[in-house]
Amino acid sequence: MTDIAYRPEGPHDAPLIDALIDRAFGPGRHAKAADRLRENNSLLPDLSFTAWEGERLVGSVRMWPVAIGGAPVVFLGPIAVEAQLRKHRIGQTLVERACEAAAAAGWSAVLLVGDAPYFERVGFSAAPAKGVVMPGPVDQRRVLLKALRDGGADGLAGMVTG
Repeated sequence: MTDIAYRPEGPHDAPLIDALIDRAFGPGRHAKAADRLRENNSLLPDLSFTAWEGERLVGSVRMWPVAIGGAPVVFLGPIAVEAQLRKHRIGQTLVERACEAAAAAGWSAVLLVGDAPYFERVGFSAAPAKGVVMPGPVDQRRVLLKALRDGGADGLAGMVTG
């Protein structure tokens, strides 16, 4: 595998990212509850990252502003990596970079809906999210939070709004 270059999402990356996400998740991705939080929301491009193998986009993670019970947090997703490259830690690196950028920008916590065993490796947990209510049906065990500073996820509870 060649070297992977990581950079913040650029203004012209969206069509390539959309195609990558479609390949990764298929057409059913728009039916997910998490997608409701991204509709009519504003992408945080300085916190969203892409992975490139030469001139080919091979990975992406996006971040969005949301609130949990009125408290502002950042919402991570979707994250997508080309299928043949998924074993190379590209997704993990994208998540780490996005979380580091969110912390540097002053956000207190990151929320996501995802696979706990995968995201626990980068500091996410279902425990602080037990009082978080997602819009629409979602498996509560997949609602995960990561504090970006001491106490950053403390007391977060209530409905998530975009």
